[in-house]
Amino acid sequence: MSYRFQFDETVLNSVVGGHSAIDMPKLHIHSREEANAFMLGYGFNADNSEDLEKLWYFHRRALVLIQEKLGFQPQQVPEVLRDPKLLEDPRNILIYASSADIQHKNLQKWACALLRCMHVFVHAENDLFSSFSEDIQKQILAPFQNCIFHDGTTGTTFLKRPQDTLSPQLPEVEDGGALALLGFEVKPFKTSSSTVIKLLAKPDALAMRVFDKLGVRFVTRSMFDTFRVVRFLVEEGLISFAHIMPDQSSNNLYPVGLFLKAAAELAPKAHEYSDEQINRFFIDYLEKNRDQADFLRKENLFSGEDYRFIKFIARKLIRIEIPGATNKFSFFYPYEVQIVDQESHSKINSGPSHHLAYKERQQQAARIRLLPELG
Repeated sequence: MSYRFQFDETVLNSVVGGHSAIDMPKLHIHSREEANAFMLGYGFNADNSEDLEKLWYFHRRALVLIQEKLGFQPQQVPEVLRDPKLLEDPRNILIYASSADIQHKNLQKWACALLRCMHVFVHAENDLFSSFSEDIQKQILAPFQNCIFHDGTTGTTFLKRPQDTLSPQLPEVEDGGALALLGFEVKPFKTSSSTVIKLLAKPDALAMRVFDKLGVRFVTRSMFDTFRVVRFLVEEGLISFAHIMPDQSSNNLYPVGLFLKAAAELAPKAHEYSDEQINRFFIDYLEKNRDQADFLRKENLFSGEDYRFIKFIARKLIRIEIPGATNKFSFFYPYEVQIVDQESHSKINSGPSHHLAYKERQQQAARIRLLPELG
């Protein structure tokens, strides 16, 4: 066939067909020259010693993830791909991934799996967080931590303004002041390995759209208090509603519309109710109006359906001082805020919502993405 009408179907689908390059079944790179051209376009010059060392680094990271995090046995991976001395050059992985020889089918599929893993590591470790993690964490977390107070006498955690003091007689004020919490947690920083597994598990995910590398979680005494936390965060400027990413928000705890109706109905007589009765009013109101309930739940195939929470992605304007530069380098960085009540939080550590069960489901999906033959 004339070259004029020859097109690589998998490449064309990746560029303008909406398919991820990770899901390509094979490559079409058959020479060192073609491998060089691909690598240069990808962003690395394999003839440059610094770039070559980076490629070997990602090769090692990928092998560790495949064997230690995803549970594949070392002997499953062909030795020529595991041993740098036998592999000789990272560019050879591209050539192995392009083999059409049926006798090398196992080598070809594992070369593709290794490249998929290396590719995601490259993206996961070449973002703003990798360069400015300390500044990002400090500027995002410090405002929250400044509003958290632990009462050593009662063992209670409070959310309050830094300038306010707690009254021993009345530590929580009805129309403001401190709000008692069951807990406040800084989510463990999502490592690059965790990010890679997440990106492999979700076909529509991209490294630049991983928004939960950093986050905080508030645990409240009741459903009603979760909304009071939201109000506090906005009023005290800990978050800006203008910087929320609306397509990333989830609320399967209590629909906003019904919550506002219930609050308006309860307000005139709220002084007659205890905290427990207030929460019960909201629960009963939801049950009576279940047909109007419009929950907002961003789909997550790996989370248990029984885990109910409020979650949103906010963005913070980060400013970095660059030595010698006249102006500060600034950019928006996303982080996750979760707010859960006592009942929902208890389910994190039990049943299908257990974090380990979540991770196992995610890891299995990543294994299948690496080697579709497992599916």
